[in-house]
Amino acid sequence: MPGQLRDRVLPDRQRRSLEDLQEDLDLSSGDTRAKQSAFWTMLTLSSVIAAGGILTDSTATVIGAMIIAPLSTPIMGIALGAVQRRRTTAFAFVAGGCLLVVVIGAAASLVVPQSYELLSSSQISGRTSPGLLDLIAALATGFAGAVALARKDVAAVLPGVAIAISLVPPLAVTGVCAGQASWWLALGALVLFLSNLLALVFAGMVVFAALGYTRAAVQHTGRAPRRAYIVVGLLFTAVLLPLAANTVTTVLISVWTYRARSTAEQWLSHTPGAAVTGVDAQSRTLYIRVRSPGDLPPIKDLLSDLEEQLPSGILVVVDTTRGRQITAGKLGG
Repeated sequence: MPGQLRDRVLPDRQRRSLEDLQEDLDLSSGDTRAKQSAFWTMLTLSSVIAAGGILTDSTATVIGAMIIAPLSTPIMGIALGAVQRRRTTAFAFVAGGCLLVVVIGAAASLVVPQSYELLSSSQISGRTSPGLLDLIAALATGFAGAVALARKDVAAVLPGVAIAISLVPPLAVTGVCAGQASWWLALGALVLFLSNLLALVFAGMVVFAALGYTRAAVQHTGRAPRRAYIVVGLLFTAVLLPLAANTVTTVLISVWTYRARSTAEQWLSHTPGAAVTGVDAQSRTLYIRVRSPGDLPPIKDLLSDLEEQLPSGILVVVDTTRGRQITAGKLGG
């Protein structure tokens, strides 16, 4: 970060000292018993609240869990320790905290009836398919959190940062989905958490290095923390790949469903009172929902038109308001 920009974002008179940051972020220094007791107590309560909010599909409850969750403290402790090239217990607290949240989420899933559809909850569906925009938002939130920690005058924004970065809810979703043996959904939520975690660590390292803590580390060890940056970069890349792939897939599905809807509307254009009520893609099956007071046009005409718009191998199914489900066939088949 150029010196002038750094001075504007982090003025000298508002910067917190290294000792103050270590006192706040290191759970193994100072009054360790009180710090660790508060950490585990609040994290447990936050996990229970998050699990309840997820299963009841309550946004307000989940936001409450985000505010009281202390998991960002040891995560930022990892960033500070990496910049200073010193050993820290922060990683152990993060790993233990993650395990605790996942276990509580899995335990909460045991009370869910077998007929419960996980994706019917917006709290679950919104956290099991992360994309690049989630990573970008997490990076911006990570920088906001790091700057708020480093400055004396903006600590009031930290609750907003806790809400935006969303650490406990994805882990709780991971546990709930794993408890229901929905492993792909659990993996999606876990990837979202990892992207948020790495964004926090990366942003924290950049901000703390800009404050000069890297120079202090070099004076102490004689080496710059290059290895830490390399490791974080590699992990970032590992998370970036599935997020990018999921983003591309989401965009393609959106394009294909739009084309299918337009094609189906043209197919029904000469049928009075007929309309397309929805188009959904599930796996490699495309469901086209239509409403018609009379008979539908020949299905083969729709299939022929769709072959020009969509890739081959997709199964097309037409749902009608009369309770009929017509399998048109596979495109290109």
